[in-house]
Amino acid sequence: MEHLSSGWLLAGIYTVGCLLAFLSSRGVWRIARNTAQLGLAAALVSGGWGLLESGGRLSGTQDAPGLVMTVLVALLGWVITRFSYRYLHGEPRQPLFVRALLFTLACAGVLVTSNHLAVIAIAWCGTSVGLHYLLTFYRERKAAQIVAHKKFIVSRLADLSLLVALGLIYQSTGTLTLDGLNAHAASMQTLPAGLHAAAVLFALAAILKSAQLPLHGWLIQVMEAPTPVSALLHAGVVNIGGFVLIRLADLIILAPMAQAMLVVVGGLTALLAGLVVMTRISIKVRLAWSTCAQMGFMLMEIGLGLYELALLHLLAHSLYKAYAFLSSGDTVNEARRKDLFSGMGQTSSLPWLLAAPLITAVLIASTLLLWQVVLPTMHIPMAALLIVTFGLAPLLWLEHGKGTPHLLLGTFRVVGLTQLYMVWHLLFAELAPASSEPSILLTAWVLAMIGGLYVTQIWLRCFPRGKFAERFYPWAYCGFYLDESFTRLTFKLWPARLSPAQAKTSVNRHPAQLGAVK
Repeated sequence: MEHLSSGWLLAGIYTVGCLLAFLSSRGVWRIARNTAQLGLAAALVSGGWGLLESGGRLSGTQDAPGLVMTVLVALLGWVITRFSYRYLHGEPRQPLFVRALLFTLACAGVLVTSNHLAVIAIAWCGTSVGLHYLLTFYRERKAAQIVAHKKFIVSRLADLSLLVALGLIYQSTGTLTLDGLNAHAASMQTLPAGLHAAAVLFALAAILKSAQLPLHGWLIQVMEAPTPVSALLHAGVVNIGGFVLIRLADLIILAPMAQAMLVVVGGLTALLAGLVVMTRISIKVRLAWSTCAQMGFMLMEIGLGLYELALLHLLAHSLYKAYAFLSSGDTVNEARRKDLFSGMGQTSSLPWLLAAPLITAVLIASTLLLWQVVLPTMHIPMAALLIVTFGLAPLLWLEHGKGTPHLLLGTFRVVGLTQLYMVWHLLFAELAPASSEPSILLTAWVLAMIGGLYVTQIWLRCFPRGKFAERFYPWAYCGFYLDESFTRLTFKLWPARLSPAQAKTSVNRHPAQLGAVK
């Protein structure tokens, strides 16, 4: 039977607030603000209560990742609600926005708290439905209607995968609770075919709902929604797939096919989306492609069994993307301020840029050895060290100037951030499921993807007008044309039903989708 924890208080508050907003036609913003404030207070109380129950250790709670995510959902809900109240001032249809927002937050609160897979699946579907109304808030923007229709198709495919996976799990274990499933998986060395297929279907659902290539187009093209909706999507809803897979770690770790799928698809998405980001100018579009790439990295980390790194990545990405979208209006002023500084954007020589990861690797390895002197049991998988190495290497690119002072500054930043990562690793290793050592083949694939992204970036920096750059740019700018074929297929199977006037407006804005509307 599913346990009732203090985290259910958040879900209950959001649910009551959502019901009150549906019953009231006036004062909906007061209801929303009070609900968000009470939800944040309840989440903080839940976190404090969890610490007290476990003697000050979050790892001693029944569901440490769920407790951490409860606080994250409440914090994002509070910030986005406050921002939305000011952002949408004077807009029509504000009650609909508030109801859809509170409904989405209520579903997210249920999802991060529940211990029952059926409830998790229903709540996950609910967040998608609530988000659909938020994405189509501006009815006159017909392009938004078409893209939301495409997202709806992808989400329903993911929901179908979840439904089949739930059936397979219940048939194999006789339970749909996470505790029961984890206990069943812990008693096995290898999974039976049914549970292995269920793990693959859960991985597929996460891939579909996390906007992985080539089914990523909807995430890039929903930029016509209000900015707080973009913040909710990129900082919250799109991250749910990673959280669900972390909760299913005991199952995923025994399913090699699911792990390989996550690593291959996530790695390719991180590589290609990371390259596309370099070609885009629009701030929100760049952020959308960045989310696509970051989701690829996170799913890749889960496939590698690096659950503590994936949970850290999830939280950091959520907070960063919420800030990035909500502050996107100040981007032009920020760019102007940066232009006032001299020495920006300098390019080091190609040999130095290629050597930067090697120097970073030596610094990180030396740091790890020093930590192991104090904590002999401390262990970080090689795949995680590779990810951190290539992530910190750009700090040694010496963009602000060359010479010993700048080199020392870059080295200090690498060493300092490495210490911070070690601290976060120790903390999140207590919160997330235990990591496993990935296979050599999967580690080699990760090295190829991250190394390919790094080498391509530095080559373009050193030779921005070379033949490779000239051929690369149009392909990368168009997203390597991966979304067009999927768009034609989906709209052929399930056309968007728009009026002739709506279709005309949509086609004028997106001629490539001429055959997508009827």
